[in-house]
Amino acid sequence: MKHHCFFPADILLPNFTSTDGTAWSAVACDQYTAQPDYWEAADALVGDAPSTLRVILPEVYLKEADSRIPAIRETMVDYLDDVLECHPDSMILVDRTLADGKHRLGLVGMIDLEDYDYRPGSNALIRATEETVPERIPPRTIIRRGAPMELPHVMMLIDDAQKTVIEPLFANTAGLPVIYDYDLMQNSGHLKGYLLPKEQQEAVISALSALADPEVMEAKYHRAGLAPLLFAVGDGNHSLAAAKTCYEELKARLGDAARQHPMRYALCEVVNLYDASLEFEPIYRVFFGVDPMRVAEDFKAYCASLAGDSAPQTVRLSHGDYDETVTIPHPVSTLAVGTVQNFVNDCLRDGRYGDAEVDYIHGEDVALSLGQKDGALAFLFDGMKKEELFPTVIFDGSLPRKTFSMGHAADKRFYTEARRLG
Repeated sequence: MKHHCFFPADILLPNFTSTDGTAWSAVACDQYTAQPDYWEAADALVGDAPSTLRVILPEVYLKEADSRIPAIRETMVDYLDDVLECHPDSMILVDRTLADGKHRLGLVGMIDLEDYDYRPGSNALIRATEETVPERIPPRTIIRRGAPMELPHVMMLIDDAQKTVIEPLFANTAGLPVIYDYDLMQNSGHLKGYLLPKEQQEAVISALSALADPEVMEAKYHRAGLAPLLFAVGDGNHSLAAAKTCYEELKARLGDAARQHPMRYALCEVVNLYDASLEFEPIYRVFFGVDPMRVAEDFKAYCASLAGDSAPQTVRLSHGDYDETVTIPHPVSTLAVGTVQNFVNDCLRDGRYGDAEVDYIHGEDVALSLGQKDGALAFLFDGMKKEELFPTVIFDGSLPRKTFSMGHAADKRFYTEARRLG
């Protein structure tokens, strides 16, 4: 049985002796979506310099997609002709210094989309960690469909508590070629990358295969016969789902010939779940445009009606002087965020609160502050522990959308490497 799906790639990068790295790398497109000032500052910083900012569509400008995409495509062609150089059959070892000084270690290569499935109940080697929202896929497929190259902000997680894959590669980097080394824009830390020699690439593939070995899976998750899970998508799930969609479209047109096409693969960075820099933070929910006390009573009634067999949970509700911790004795969902999200989904689906909206909030103080507003109610709960991620994906399927966040916006992956798609 195949237990690996990660390969070297023909990675494209500028020559950083003549290209400004700080201007070149731009943060993931799905960050700072309510802060156009961030992107305006990035635009001013980049100016006329070559930059990945010119070949992505920040989601803050999603409504301008039709007017922006042609220029993006043209710039991609220009960069392929004049800016980017190919490093064939490469893997890049990444040392990312975050804004707080911590180091996140990663490995860039490509994954086989034949081994990725974001649908609920998937047993693929690569699975989504959160619910994939179908309506979020089309805007990304529009950008990828027909694009001559891709740039990744996808981050894959491996469940490697013994640190057998990535960390040993950093034991001796002194002799490795440094492919990039520069500060990231807007106080987002530092990026350094090393090219891996062939023998270390082979060691990586062997170590990854061992993680998905049936005996290792059984020992780790205490159940025999589990379908191997190698990668869980930590960031960029909808972008990866768009890549999968475009590849499936290609297969529908070309049949088996599509299996030889570059669209079969997607560039990404692999990071160990147990990397010390990775901290899982809960993402809270706040209802707006509602009668807070009515929602609170409805939620308590909903919780009392549940008859699942998961461990009891608590959820804190807050609005004005009202602050109550609700106990859910028999939840259906493994996590409290799942219980809250199921309630939210039911409310939005049946329209019981009219034009009410729900926002997804990082930070307890921010959620509590928003809950003070007229017509608002904040839901707060304990976050999941990162060691719970893989077992939950294996046994329960993908998590509710926006279950957790891995770090702040400035710490997200920056677009740096590229790969031809045609």
